[in-house]
Amino acid sequence: MRIAFFVNSIKDEHPHFTTTVFALAALARGHEVCYITPGDFVLREDDTLHACVLTLPRRTFKKAETLHKALHSDETTREVIDITEIDVLMLRNDPSQDAETHPWAAQAGPMFGRLAADRGVLVVNDPDGLALAQNKLYLQGFPEAVRPPSLISKNLEEIRDFIGRHPKGVIIKPLQGSGGKHVFKIDGPNDANINQIFEAVSEEGYMIAQGYMPKAKDGDIRVFVMNGSPLERDGKYAALRRVPAKGDVRSNMHAKGTAVKVEMTDEILAVADLVRPKLIHDGLFMVGLDIVGDKILEINVFTPGGLWSICDMYNANFAETVLMSLEKKIEMREGNQGNLSNRELAIL
Repeated sequence: MRIAFFVNSIKDEHPHFTTTVFALAALARGHEVCYITPGDFVLREDDTLHACVLTLPRRTFKKAETLHKALHSDETTREVIDITEIDVLMLRNDPSQDAETHPWAAQAGPMFGRLAADRGVLVVNDPDGLALAQNKLYLQGFPEAVRPPSLISKNLEEIRDFIGRHPKGVIIKPLQGSGGKHVFKIDGPNDANINQIFEAVSEEGYMIAQGYMPKAKDGDIRVFVMNGSPLERDGKYAALRRVPAKGDVRSNMHAKGTAVKVEMTDEILAVADLVRPKLIHDGLFMVGLDIVGDKILEINVFTPGGLWSICDMYNANFAETVLMSLEKKIEMREGNQGNLSNRELAIL
């Protein structure tokens, strides 16, 4: 099959991005791999959708670094193709990276992904599901039992009142964003830096304040969930603990957090089980749950990262398991003669 990865830009791809790991696994299984960026779509006057794709050489790469080097070399070919020539379109861009400098690009994935799905391409995650989950407000649609106490506002006094009701402190961050940017811990309503923090975070729009959980000092747990269930291979789960750098409340890899192995517990599995129905309903094939204790801090539906580290530390090819699932979906699509919607097929 031909699988296309929709990314923010080719030049910003990295050997250890999860997208690269997926591309490596796809080529190893004999599939054709290409990349699409936000400005590459064309909807023609006859209502056909085309895309200018960058295609990797169809050969097996032993290392992600070698594939990444080929991606930026003259080994690749660029051509305009009808979108129906693609079997799977995987939306892997981070809209928050384009929100300020290229706002037109932020919604290109769900927008053109929806058009591709209408033309018979399997699009994961489902574009309508992604549109619902475009910011941290999406978490509020899940059961209260898995959510930390939260407040969403741009009003400083509302934030102060919320902080006053949480003696263990509060985490403040933008409602829209990723990578640990502008994430702060406030200990109390009279914190000396609260005004500066408010100004910095509110510039990006609405803020979300979450009651601080002391267990977060040991880091959060990133769990990959596929088809509504924790991603598993050979009895191992695709999960890691992201430990914050000393003196930092953020555990993101972008914020110099470190990754360590984690043992899957009944508590973690119970949290994943509670969110399963909504993930299935929204057609979210692949997500990353960020868990502390029995609560979810965030659900990453666009670009859950860390799979390279997970595959390496557990010596397990989780990416191959993901590709096998996509292959099965294509078989099911053909067997059902178009009777399954993209949202249904994405999560089967």
